[in-house]
Amino acid sequence: MASGTLPPARKFEKVLVANRGEIAMRIYRALSEMEIKSVGVYSEADTMHMHRTMADESYLIGKGLQPVQAYLSISHIIQVAKETKADAVHPGYGFLSESAEFAQACHAAGIAFIGPRPETVRLLGDKVLAREAAVSAGVPVVPGSPGAIADAAAAEEFCRVHGLPVILKAAAGGGGRGMRVVRRLEDVAEAFERASSEATAAFGNGSMFVERFVESARHIEVQILADKAGSVIHLFERDCSVQRRHQKVLELAPAHKLRQEAREAILSDAVKLAKSVGYENAGTVEFLFEESTGRHYFMEVNPRVQVEHTVSEEITGVDIVRTQIRIAEGHSLSSLGLNQSEIAASGCAMQCRVTTEDPERDFQPDSGRLEYFRPGLGPGIRLDSASAFAGAIISPYYDSLLCKVVAHTGNFAESTAKMRRALREFRVIGVSTNIAFLLNLLSCEEFCTVAVDTGFLDRNPQLMRQRPSRGRVQKLLRFIAETLVNGPQTPVPNRDFRIPEICPEPPAIDYFAVPPDGWRKILKQKGPEAFAKAILDHPGVLLTDTTMRDAHQSLLATRVRTYDLVKIAPFAARRLSGLLSMECLGGATFDVSLRFLHECPWQRLRQLRDLVPNIPFQMLLRGANAVGYTNYADNVVYRFCEEAVKTGMDIFRIFDCLNYVPNMLVGMDAVRKAGGVVEAAICYTGDLLTSKKYTLEYYLDTAEQLVRAGAHILAIKDMAGLLKPESARRLVTALKQKFPDRPLHIHTHDTAGAGVATLLACSESGADILDVSVDAMSGITAQPSMGAVVGCVGRSPGVQPADVADYNAYWEMTRRLYVNFECTNTMRSGNADVYENEIPGGQYTNLHFQSISLGLADQFALVKKKFAEANQLLGDLIKVTPSSKVVGDLAQFMVQNKLSKQDVLNRASELSFPCSVVQFFDGCIGQPHGGFPAELAAAVLHGRKPKYTSRPGAEIPPFDFEKLRRELEKKFGQGSISDCDLMSAALYPKVFDEFAEFRRQFGDVSKLSTRSFFQGPKIAEELELYLDKGITVYVKSLAITEPDKMGQRRCFFEVNGQLRVLHTRDREASKDLVFRRKAQPKENLGEVGAPMPGEILSVRVTPGQVVAKGQPLLALSAMKMELTVASPLAGKVHSVWVNAGDKVEGNDLLVTLEAEKSE
Repeated sequence: MASGTLPPARKFEKVLVANRGEIAMRIYRALSEMEIKSVGVYSEADTMHMHRTMADESYLIGKGLQPVQAYLSISHIIQVAKETKADAVHPGYGFLSESAEFAQACHAAGIAFIGPRPETVRLLGDKVLAREAAVSAGVPVVPGSPGAIADAAAAEEFCRVHGLPVILKAAAGGGGRGMRVVRRLEDVAEAFERASSEATAAFGNGSMFVERFVESARHIEVQILADKAGSVIHLFERDCSVQRRHQKVLELAPAHKLRQEAREAILSDAVKLAKSVGYENAGTVEFLFEESTGRHYFMEVNPRVQVEHTVSEEITGVDIVRTQIRIAEGHSLSSLGLNQSEIAASGCAMQCRVTTEDPERDFQPDSGRLEYFRPGLGPGIRLDSASAFAGAIISPYYDSLLCKVVAHTGNFAESTAKMRRALREFRVIGVSTNIAFLLNLLSCEEFCTVAVDTGFLDRNPQLMRQRPSRGRVQKLLRFIAETLVNGPQTPVPNRDFRIPEICPEPPAIDYFAVPPDGWRKILKQKGPEAFAKAILDHPGVLLTDTTMRDAHQSLLATRVRTYDLVKIAPFAARRLSGLLSMECLGGATFDVSLRFLHECPWQRLRQLRDLVPNIPFQMLLRGANAVGYTNYADNVVYRFCEEAVKTGMDIFRIFDCLNYVPNMLVGMDAVRKAGGVVEAAICYTGDLLTSKKYTLEYYLDTAEQLVRAGAHILAIKDMAGLLKPESARRLVTALKQKFPDRPLHIHTHDTAGAGVATLLACSESGADILDVSVDAMSGITAQPSMGAVVGCVGRSPGVQPADVADYNAYWEMTRRLYVNFECTNTMRSGNADVYENEIPGGQYTNLHFQSISLGLADQFALVKKKFAEANQLLGDLIKVTPSSKVVGDLAQFMVQNKLSKQDVLNRASELSFPCSVVQFFDGCIGQPHGGFPAELAAAVLHGRKPKYTSRPGAEIPPFDFEKLRRELEKKFGQGSISDCDLMSAALYPKVFDEFAEFRRQFGDVSKLSTRSFFQGPKIAEELELYLDKGITVYVKSLAITEPDKMGQRRCFFEVNGQLRVLHTRDREASKDLVFRRKAQPKENLGEVGAPMPGEILSVRVTPGQVVAKGQPLLALSAMKMELTVASPLAGKVHSVWVNAGDKVEGNDLLVTLEAEKSE
């Protein structure tokens, strides 16, 4: 229609929006502002979607169709438009927005199509015809196929003629769908098939065309508006060069650092092309701009509103959607006050697309429920969204866009800063997002300083790496919900005991007072040698407090949590500063922290060190085994000691379970080189007054070897409490006489009840340091009472009875929180029969638990008797972990199989001994004093030679820490593994993997109170979670529903006054439901899982088929994107678990492969 000849405009009363999600919401809002009724449509998959409820009316379409096909059903949409008497249809973007057939159907039904005329849509929606139109209009184009190509063979022929790389594009649509860049001729066929199939799914048309791919170009597009009278204006250009998979990630208006002459040429060509084809309504003309030549090339016209129309609206103040509707009503641009001369670009607008995709997994879409959503808002920020709210379901069937964030300021730098601020404010929990990636992008020097091109992301792969989202509160809520619904998330014996509702508080002190100087000041200022001399010069006996390690290991199965330790630590620093040291790491604490308490032992050490800067920390080091139970390469031990000193450890009590000095020398040297204090411990057993094997001379000779090796301090480690007072006097006197220049440290257990007497005897004989534990955590199998020793010892111990009493009051209350692990549940007292059976203190309670679990509760006396017999069978060993386990395993083996000592000897060659016994005779834990009992050794090993006859660790090659780091980061994310994590994984590979996975799912559970950790809070109970300095969160559990048909319970919480709802599967209620097994590629690389939720399009392999690494196994579709799932290895297909058409969830097992066997 010629300019100036428009008929009178009509007024739409009702408009149907043929779309979903964010763009549907955007159009509804425009219609509402214009007082026009809105009609929405929705698929069966969108029944719970917000866009359905925001329209004045909404109707189900495409019943029985696939989710995407519902929105491509022209007949259903036209039917709804007719039945609702809609005056017009707005197609939005995507789906049918570029369908000439749909536009024609609207016109045929007498319904206005808010967009170009059908013939224009047909012309420009087909990229081949659009290209011809551009050539006719004198607009430069990229060399490409003259028309749609029929098949992959035609694409290959084009490549042979024009060269590579090329880009395959869907002829019938855009938005990055149906688009592939091909750089190798052999990849053309696969790329063509996938792109064509994707285009068919997205646009209903699989036609393709091919053109030369322009490398390192900028993607510049022009927003145009045209009325029915032939007037065309532009709203300036947008820069959409930041892309991945040809989909835009970030858009700018106007283009950053675009030369003015280039800008004017591009704008002019866009308007020229629009006029030449008689364009109407809103559209976008897209160009490639080569910075090096200053030339631009026409790419395509999108005859619709674009996702990024927002930035053009921001800089011009023109509402593009409202203008679309007004133009469709028949208004001219001039009547709407839109004249090119009066439109100016103001400032800089930037849009970021926040998507539910994971950049570290190649942007694979995620779906599920938004557990929590907090957007970034504030001045200069616009948010366009649809499903961005807590509780929203993110569908796997549609585009992954969650919301669009637009920042508008005066210039590029300010918009970048404002966008960074807004994105940092976002909190999205429940699905993965690309927010961390966007923040990386916005902080990239190249992005901030130069005009980037479409190759920007390819040049900066580091932007894909992101620190895992903390989501600390939501993860803890998830843990609490799991505990409330399914019970404790750690093995808990004696579940019938309920933890009392108490909250132990430390004694009142001045927490702002600086802790007084302690022994650590001497150590740090003067070094280990001077530290040892200062101990010798001290006039009184000194104490080491074992409450935070060995005491609870012996009494409470090592279950005392960091939460309770850090509460009392400031008191210890201020009121117990005279302690020589506090034992807080080593032994079983490292393993139990990771395995059962789901805590990082390094973090515990770090927190305690921050709170207790003045008292030296002490730990137990198993010589060449560090804190593990097996042999490690020497560099593992050295690195462990380095990390421990760095994290806050000072004194290392180094021992070997057999007093095998070669094993100890490794640990001693490692500690010395790390800068720690070397306390070399001799393990005590039997009674030196009567023993013919472990005599006084034996202990003196062993001590001499350790002194020659450079021990700063000597220690006697009496792990079973066998050191009687008179023996103690003899031993201590002899050691002090022979080694007067070495402090002597005494460690014992109070199993027989004589521990205090033994320590007093040691003190009287010249011992320098005594191990004690606070009264409430002493006795039975723990250390002797601190209060008793302080009250009775003649030499000043450095702490006051009143301070010990206050310290004790806290622990007396705290111990009640561990009622489920109480040794007194099965043991009412210690037992002097330890002098006969020689069971170590920590093992005594564990052995009792094990006996109960094996059904031997009523035979514990027999177990103890057999322990003594097993010890003699094995040659009368030093008994401490792991040698004590060898004896204990053999003892229980004898009880279960009703074997006497003689039976074992007679039948040794035919018995299947416990693995620990076989390993002992193989020399895996070292060489015992006096050698192995020859007859039993030969029988157990069936006559073969032992694996080791010297130090086992000497034969282990150095451990590859960097290889381990790579493997862990592959599992748990780039940059997610600290040096401490690496050390934990080297010591306990499987345990650490489980801990890291737990931490990823539930966060730092050490922040929870102990009762909440073990059994969860009561309904309506308020928890105070101290997450960090100045960050406290208040959580209240409100209610838990009954399980639904899928076994899910809803758990309601109030967090800082705001409601949050978590859906938690009740394992008992859902035990009969069928769920697809999840792939476990970390354990078995041959298990191939679904990379994202979606539908299986095709399966390309069958069981028994041989496949190469990288060979396609099947094709998957989700969120309108198709993905080929490739084989991760070369081998044979063992099983295929899905069929075409199956719906799958993320990580569902698809195919099982058997790796190709190496020659």
